[in-house]
Amino acid sequence: MATHDNPESTEVTSTSPQLRLYEYVEADDVSFNAEDLSYEAECSSYTTSLSSSVFAYKFEHGRRYHAYRDENYYLPNDDEEKGRLDLFHHILTLSCNNKLHLAPISPDIERILDLGTGTGVWAIDMGDLYPSAEVLGNDLSPIQPTMVPPNVRFEVDDVENNWVYRSEFDYIHARYFAGAIKDWPNLLRQAFKFTKPGGWVEFQDFEMQFYTTNGEFKTGCPLDKWCTESIEGLRSVGLEPSPGPKLQQWFKDAGFTNVQQKVVPVPVGVWPRDKRLKTVGALNYHQFNDGLDGMSLRIFTAMKGWKPEELREFLADVRKDLKNPRLQAQHNFYVVYGQKPE
Repeated sequence: MATHDNPESTEVTSTSPQLRLYEYVEADDVSFNAEDLSYEAECSSYTTSLSSSVFAYKFEHGRRYHAYRDENYYLPNDDEEKGRLDLFHHILTLSCNNKLHLAPISPDIERILDLGTGTGVWAIDMGDLYPSAEVLGNDLSPIQPTMVPPNVRFEVDDVENNWVYRSEFDYIHARYFAGAIKDWPNLLRQAFKFTKPGGWVEFQDFEMQFYTTNGEFKTGCPLDKWCTESIEGLRSVGLEPSPGPKLQQWFKDAGFTNVQQKVVPVPVGVWPRDKRLKTVGALNYHQFNDGLDGMSLRIFTAMKGWKPEELREFLADVRKDLKNPRLQAQHNFYVVYGQKPE
């Protein structure tokens, strides 16, 4: 049985309240089996200025991908993926107890930068929460809405380019960059450079590999193989699919102080006993199940050399694992933030 021990805590010095570094997900009483359609039904019950080249989208396997530096990002950017990203925003915010950030930023904060903003939903929510702040979101794809709060704007940019902002930010945020960044230490160095003294940077990201504490998830099962193949494929082209456990050290190496880390387990399915985690798991089941094709196509066909029909058969087995509550599958989400010295 594949299990996962609690991550070792690292002692840090901080002016912020100490965080509980790791949470344990307790399973609810399981009365389903892997073939029980009522389990899937219960999961459903818990979820009731730009150049023309930027818009020259590519189409592969019936999905739309962005054109601007398309080698730097493997996921689609069509309406189906936009819906998944918006759902994922809700999942991750709920996982963090309905908080958009954990860094102790000032209520009268002035400038916020959201790296890899995606659909822009986090930036828009932050614009509403901090109406006095100027919120800038950047992304490789221009898929953000045009009707946004007056203090929010978006731009197309590659965060791995050299940054050219004329002024610094009070708070820089990045979330869900797993499998999208080649040079993480340089990204943190640039964030440090463009943060005001006393300002904060916060990154939130995953460890891609699933595990279980007391369930039947096993090494070599289809879901585990999907993780292993995805990790190998992304690393073969220089992308890091599991940045979460490495964030804390990257922050320290970049020069940040008061570095804090919180590890949040994110379950798949409605097997947790805790009501909030049960809701997180139900939503996560749907985003994973519905988005599995889009998350897999480029990795398995272009990076790993699988045939499309071979991939379809394999993903059917992965979905069977996702529907099996006895696996009690989960993976870890890391929230790390640090402060630029005064």
